[in-house]
This record gives sequence, C-alpha cells and structure tokens, in this order.
Amino acid sequence: MKKAYFSERIYKNEIDASVVVRLTEQIERFNQMKRTSYQSMVKEKRTGKSSFPVSLHLAMKNLFHTNDYYANSAVREAKALMSSQNELQTLYKKQKDEKIKNTNDKIKKDGKYLKKLENTKSSFVKGKPKVQKRMGLTILPDGSVRYQKKDKILIWNNLFLFEHQFLDVQIKRIQAKLGRIRHRQQRLTEEKEKLSSTINSVVFGTKKLFKHQHSKEEYVKDQQLWREKFLQQRNKQMLISGRKDGKYGNFVFHYNPADHQLRITLDSGVVVSLKVEIPYGQKIVDDILTQQLNCKNKKLGGQPISWSVEDHGAYYIFKCLVETELNPHINFSTADGVIGVDCNVNHFAWANVTKDGNYLNSGVINFNLSGKTTGQTTKIIELEVIALVDIAVKANKPIVIEDIDTTISKTGDAYGNKKANRLKSVFAYRKMAQAIHSRANKMGVDVKEVNPAYTSISGKQKYMRKFGLSTHCSAAYTIARSGLGYKEKVPKVLRYLLNGSRERQWKQWSILNKKLNVRTVAFYEMYDVKKPTLRLNIFVPCLSSTETNHLAKTLS
Repeated sequence: MKKAYFSERIYKNEIDASVVVRLTEQIERFNQMKRTSYQSMVKEKRTGKSSFPVSLHLAMKNLFHTNDYYANSAVREAKALMSSQNELQTLYKKQKDEKIKNTNDKIKKDGKYLKKLENTKSSFVKGKPKVQKRMGLTILPDGSVRYQKKDKILIWNNLFLFEHQFLDVQIKRIQAKLGRIRHRQQRLTEEKEKLSSTINSVVFGTKKLFKHQHSKEEYVKDQQLWREKFLQQRNKQMLISGRKDGKYGNFVFHYNPADHQLRITLDSGVVVSLKVEIPYGQKIVDDILTQQLNCKNKKLGGQPISWSVEDHGAYYIFKCLVETELNPHINFSTADGVIGVDCNVNHFAWANVTKDGNYLNSGVINFNLSGKTTGQTTKIIELEVIALVDIAVKANKPIVIEDIDTTISKTGDAYGNKKANRLKSVFAYRKMAQAIHSRANKMGVDVKEVNPAYTSISGKQKYMRKFGLSTHCSAAYTIARSGLGYKEKVPKVLRYLLNGSRERQWKQWSILNKKLNVRTVAFYEMYDVKKPTLRLNIFVPCLSSTETNHLAKTLS
C-alpha cells in the first residue's frame, strides 16, 4: 500500500536564505521541464510529429542542463498527467452519455404531456370537450372545470376560460420548454463529439486562478500581484521518483534516520541540508530507511522511496512516499459471522450477522455533512468510521460493504427531484469506503465488497417487518448475508406475484419492486410475517388512494 508521510512545516525565515533561493530555483526549473514535456506530448498527439529528434528524457536533460534523475522525474510526471487526462476524457464521455440519456427521457415525458394537452385542446375545438382524469382534470356538472394536483386545486367557471387560461398557456409553456431541452441535447451531443476529436491541454496554475486575472477585483487592479500568485502556483511542487538500487532509495533526497537530516542534491551538484521531522509516521519512515540502508542486494530487496517538496509561500512541506505492507494480522475469518454496513448520506447502518446468516443485532451511527466543506466532510467521516470499525473489532468479525461507483449516477439528474439531487451530491461514498478500508487495515479487520444490486429492496421486502428493522438496517443485513455467500430468495408471501417467473433472483426483486411501489410505512402493514401463506392486504388504512389503485392494477 502506497502511503505519504508529511513533515512539519519548515518556515523559510528559520533556514538559511541561500537554501531557500537554491530550492526555489530548482523547483521552478523542474516544473519548467514538466510543462515543456507535457506540451510536447500534446503537440505530438495533435500533429503526429515529435518536437525533438531524441527521446523526451534526453531532450529535457540537454535543454535544461540537468541530470538524469531530475529529467526522468519531470518526464514521468508529465506522462502521469497525460494518462490522467485520458482517463478523465473517458469519464467525461460517460457523463455526457448519462446526461444525454436523461435529456431524452425528459423530452419523451414532456412530449407525452404535450400530446395529452393538444388532444384535449382538439376536443374543445371540435365541440366535444374531453379531459383526462389522470391529468387531474374534471368537468363538473355545472360546466366548470376543476384541476387538482397534490394540494393545489384550481376551478374555472366555464370551458372557454379553462381553454384559454390553462390549456393554451400550458401548451405554449411545454413547447418552449421542449425547445430549450432539445437545445441542451444538441449542445451535449456536440460537446461529446468534441471530447472525442479534441486533445485538450492543461492550465498549469489552475484555470480558476488564471481567470481571476480578469474577474477578481484585487488582481484586476494589481496584475503584478496576480502574476506572483500564478507563478507560485505553477511552481509549487517537485516530486522526485525513487530508485530501489539507491543507498537511501533515492539519488536526490538522502534522509538519515539517525539524525533526521534530509540532504538534497541539486542538479548543479550543490547539496543542501535540512532537518525534517515527520510528526505522524516517523518510526515507519525510519524503519523503512534503516531497512534500505542495511539491504545488501538492493536490486532484489531494495525499495524505491519517493520524495516531494511543496512550496507554500512562507514555508515548505516535505512528503515521503513509501510502499508499506498491509497489516499481517488482518482477520479474514467469517467463522463467527460478519458485520454488514450500509453507507448513507447522513449515517452508517450496520447489522451483526452469525456465520449461518442469522440476525444478532443492528444499529445506526449518525452524522451531518450538510453545508460542510470537503475537509470537514473528510474529518467527520473518519471520526465516525473509527466507531464503526470498533464494533467489528469487538465482535471479532470482518466488515462487508457495497461496491458502489457514484461518479456517473450523480451527473444525470438535471430534471430530477431537487431535494434528492442535493442529498445525492452530498453523498461521499468514495470517501466513506476509503476511510473504512484505511481504518480497518490499521485495526486488523478485513473489508469485503459485494454487488449492491437490490440489497435495499430485498431487505425491505423480506426482513424489515420480520426483525422490526429500519430500511437501512435491513439493507445492511442483506449486505452481510451476501458477504457470507447467501442468496436472497423471494419469500412465500410474495412469490405468487411473480406468476411462476423463473427469472434470476435479481430480476425477480426488480419485478416485485415495480409492483410494490408504495411507501415503506404502508408496506410494513400489508402482510403478516407470522402467516406467510396469506396474500397481501392492499386495503390497509395507511395506504393512500393512489397507492391502492396502483396495487390493484399491478397485482390483478
């Protein structure tokens, strides 16, 4: 596992001024090499012609009069940036596809509604007025028209007023709306084609800061201030890759674990020395450096140790990047069962399950990420994950979570429910999963990921009422059972709804989910788990008329 250990802040006013000047020049020259390497690769991809007659490594070495170590690291950084841009472009294409699909669905939905309005308008023109009750419209005996949608009720005294004050207005509104959506669809299609045909460059120093020279008042008034900030951001970091055959795992940075002195050999041959303390992980770094120094055959048993230096204006921060071994004492055994975890936007739901898949107990760990910054979100999640992993440590059981990628699903909901979209954007599942993996490895707990398909649905329809659980705790229970290798068969009380279907289990749960699309509190009262042979009762008082009609239609 690759890990980075940060040093304490090394303030420039506390070290020799000549060291600061030399380090600043070296970092600037390194970043110039990186930018030149990247731009030459972009130019070669665009034109098909190389910018230099020799390899990029030799070209940078000759052009900037540097040594192999700096040139190699700069070229590697440029290649890594190119690779990340290619991956981003693939991701952006997938996101465009999702947005286009969402736009097409919206056009289809609004097109159907417009057709209904036009048909209603046509019936009025023909003198045979006819409205659709599904649209919430009703022609009353006295000739007035009532429109009901949720808690909103409107009444027109006659058909003429209804036609010109509602139908005509709605038709024009939907037509204009469809025009805007089609324009967006066309723009998204063009953007996707552009992604496939265009090779973009990169703004070193960030686009945001580059645009600030014309948009932020303090930079508009003082262009020199902006230039200084922009150059500082462009020349902020220098990363030198390690070599396992090096005495210290690196031919530029030599860190002595005895006195914690970091000696940096510049490409001019000058050596600068700084005392670098690592507040968290000092012993780990010292042990790895000691092992590297004592290694006899470094080509076989050595370890590359990369170093990075970051210039934050008033101070430097050094980072040591090393490959650490996974905890050798991780508990992989499921002999006692597992802990299933369902990650949600504002809580972790967990369920303790025996090795036979039987329920023991469950709980919820709540937190609030609303209105928090990225850093605050990370710290809150890490704090709650400590409590979550402690549950697994005390139970001596591995953890099972879902394998979810929310990168694509967050992009295709431009026309969805605003509240749901807001919650979805706050849902930091990747951070949650990474925090669980990191803490569990530290505490010696194995983490297993399973397919998330229909875990919440099967848990809700099969175990929620049986064990008196919440929807999320029942989902955590099915996640735990999935981690143990158990499959969720449809219970007897629901099996008749499949009409003898022999589809796969996930498909059966999909069919049931569409048929039993009602509120959780209502579903809870529809059947008695103590009498699994009895059919569902679709006339319980807590069901709304809409839900009852839906069930009567789908279950008939």
